[in-house]
Amino acid sequence: MINKKEIIEVLQTCFDPEIPIDLWNLGLIYDISIKNKNIRILMTLTTPGCSMAQYMAEDIKNKIENLDKGCTVTVDITFDPIWEPKMMTDKGKEMLGFNIKENKSSKDNWE
Repeated sequence: MINKKEIIEVLQTCFDPEIPIDLWNLGLIYDISIKNKNIRILMTLTTPGCSMAQYMAEDIKNKIENLDKGCTVTVDITFDPIWEPKMMTDKGKEMLGFNIKENKSSKDNWE
């Protein structure tokens, strides 16, 4: 039976066609639920007007179904909450060139 870790690995091979970063590291995946052989992915888009929504949903569905031929995959798109760049993983931010600073202890931040 397919598990969440395997699904995340698949999501890391699915890309937003307009941004060269995978959907997982972009922070577009809000929820993954697995009930028996039914998998539901709740995701968002970087912008409500994105014309590639169906393409991305089909890519996710096809790749997960190829991992487990007996499963049923549903991809739902929501805009609640609206996506913001802060939702990206640190890896995603680094891929876009954001400067990721290490958390300093409170001792270092007293000034």
